[in-house]
Amino acid sequence: MSGVVVTNPPKAEPEDVEALAGYGVATISEAMGRTGLLGPGIRPVQQGVRVAGTAVTVLSWPGDNLMIHAAVEQCGEGDLLVVTTTSPSTDGMFGELFATALRRRGVRGLIINAGIRDTQELREMGFAAWTRAVCAQGTVKATGGSVNVPVAVDGQVIRPGDVIVADDDGVVVVPRERARRVAEASEAREKKEAASRAAFIEGQLGLDRYGLREKLEQLGVTYRSYDEYTAGEGS
Repeated sequence: MSGVVVTNPPKAEPEDVEALAGYGVATISEAMGRTGLLGPGIRPVQQGVRVAGTAVTVLSWPGDNLMIHAAVEQCGEGDLLVVTTTSPSTDGMFGELFATALRRRGVRGLIINAGIRDTQELREMGFAAWTRAVCAQGTVKATGGSVNVPVAVDGQVIRPGDVIVADDDGVVVVPRERARRVAEASEAREKKEAASRAAFIEGQLGLDRYGLREKLEQLGVTYRSYDEYTAGEGS
């Protein structure tokens, strides 16, 4: 497989990335109309960590981490490395040595649609990672691939420079051109949820706040006492 390393791709504005960093993955996805989520199979190796950054993408051959080495040179302050393979792979393509090199360059974390290893070391050094698999199986450095090209993970297209936000709930991608609008929509959603939270603390029910009693009635859902319900069982 031949490939290409694309240098200096466009990126989302740093202030927009930082604005999105203030919101959870679920909030951002909802603000985009329930889109942008990578699948539930990519999970964090740590807990209680949220990161946001601009994507540096890697397309590698399964079981081959050569292009991750090439990608390190293309990474800079505020980036997140996003790695996928041309076909499914769970080999441990990334570990503590890669993380050391990336942290030196200001990279905020890793999203990999394959396997990683050295997870204890990654947690101890504070390098955040989300992965499809944890596997000690090593890799080779033998096949070409690409860096900073569009890649697809779980049906989501990720381009270099798009915003990636990751937390305990998963990973979401925000197209770089929409970053500011999505940050504004996320803020509005959080304000709306804050008002609902305050109402729930005071005892209001979601059935009333969201007008769901009418919805239940429209769907033909009825209320019956226990005696009425159980009396019908014997008929």
